[in-house]
Amino acid sequence: MSETFSPSTDNQPQVESSNLENQLDRLSTQLAQIQQQLTQLQNLPEQVTQIQQQLLRVADVYRYEKLQSFLAAGKWSEADTETIHLIITLSEQPELELIRPEDIQHIACSELQVIDRLWSKYSDGRFGFSVQVKFYQEMGGSLESTIEQDNKLIQKWGERLGWRKDGRWLKCRDLDYSLNAPEGCHPSRWWNSPYGSKMTNYFLARLINCELSAIDKIDRGKLI
Repeated sequence: MSETFSPSTDNQPQVESSNLENQLDRLSTQLAQIQQQLTQLQNLPEQVTQIQQQLLRVADVYRYEKLQSFLAAGKWSEADTETIHLIITLSEQPELELIRPEDIQHIACSELQVIDRLWSKYSDGRFGFSVQVKFYQEMGGSLESTIEQDNKLIQKWGERLGWRKDGRWLKCRDLDYSLNAPEGCHPSRWWNSPYGSKMTNYFLARLINCELSAIDKIDRGKLI
């Protein structure tokens, strides 16, 4: 009987071992890719938060765009009216008459600062909340006087801003809406609240708490 030739299988374990190593390498690569994807998913909430913050900043810029446009054009009366609209929005009330003095305490200081800086920038420091509250404090006003609702002080302050003449409060339409107006005269219409001096004292207290009187120390170019 003749012998039948058959190829040697001595190297088969080496081939199988090589194939196994290749499979392990592929699995290791796939595992690394999966881990990278998991890391990206873990970072997703932070990325979403960053995007949301960016969108909020864009919304803030857009919110004040109309006010900035009016002020840049020197349209002081229109800017005064727009300031009312902004405060209504910030107070989350549908109209001015529904804003209570207590609502003022919930308006963010940063929002009031943006409005003030815009007024200050385009009036060369003549107008704005910071000028108004600075005069109030220079005349002896303080948080205590707002709590006491010192109306005599409010009247003297109104005279300083050009809102009172001959012992009477002027109508908003009779104010001077130009740079010739007394320093601190605007914004003005917002202060003419249905709540009268109570709202005035509450708003002054908010400005003092927000340190608006120190706004002159801040670069006017940094609007938001």
